[in-house]
Amino acid sequence: MNQKIEGQVYKILYQVIADSKNEVEVELTLKALLSESELSAVAKRLAIAGFLDKRQSYDNIKDVLKVSTATIASVAENMNNRGIQQALARVKAEEWADVWSIRLSRALEKLMK
Repeated sequence: MNQKIEGQVYKILYQVIADSKNEVEVELTLKALLSESELSAVAKRLAIAGFLDKRQSYDNIKDVLKVSTATIASVAENMNNRGIQQALARVKAEEWADVWSIRLSRALEKLMK
């Protein structure tokens, strides 16, 4: 495929994902477009980045995610990539929101007693 067509194809893919209204739509789209192993590989790479960001060892990541050290090293080489950093920032924000949601719920429960 020539570079111009390739660029257009990627642009359409990115736009379809960006236009998804919620997590369910993204899931449906990705599961329709990717094989189970392709989707698993992408998800595991994001998980590897998260583990590396939390300073987990290669051995721990390898055991938990069932990935090779070569895959971990590949992700590690790209940890400063803007896309990975944006994805990790979203994951951290979601984790922060979950923690505070639980804390606020507990505080409200105590106030209601």
